Amino acid sequence: MSYEITGKLTAKYDTVQRTETFKTREFVIEKTEDIGGRIITNYVKFQCIQDKTGLLDRFILGEDLKVSFNLKGTKWVKDGRENYITNLDAWKIETVKLGAQEAMPENNYANIPPPPPEGLVDDLPF
Repeated sequence: MSYEITGKLTAKYDTVQRTETFKTREFVIEKTEDIGGRIITNYVKFQCIQDKTGLLDRFILGEDLKVSFNLKGTKWVKDGRENYITNLDAWKIETVKLGAQEAMPENNYANIPPPPPEGLVDDLPF
């Protein structure tokens, strides 16, 4: 399941090596909403795993972000008792433009075609 949320980066933590082959990094987004004239603030903790742990390096606390994430749940049984855990696994993080809810792509030049080679004349009418 894939979701998106925008909010302010309020905490980011160091990468933790959980096992020899598995690492995680957690961060918190502050999400404030006006619900019927009442301001509600939620703090949502996400995790990045494996190669995604470096996604947070370029963001600073207080920055408005758009986070794309997957919702994952796990069940296990220990001593006859069922246990559950839910993870919000972030896989993409973008900066949000000030005053807008649109995210800026990581590379603003990604969709600009390269200039034509020197001496090439583009005489197409469209």
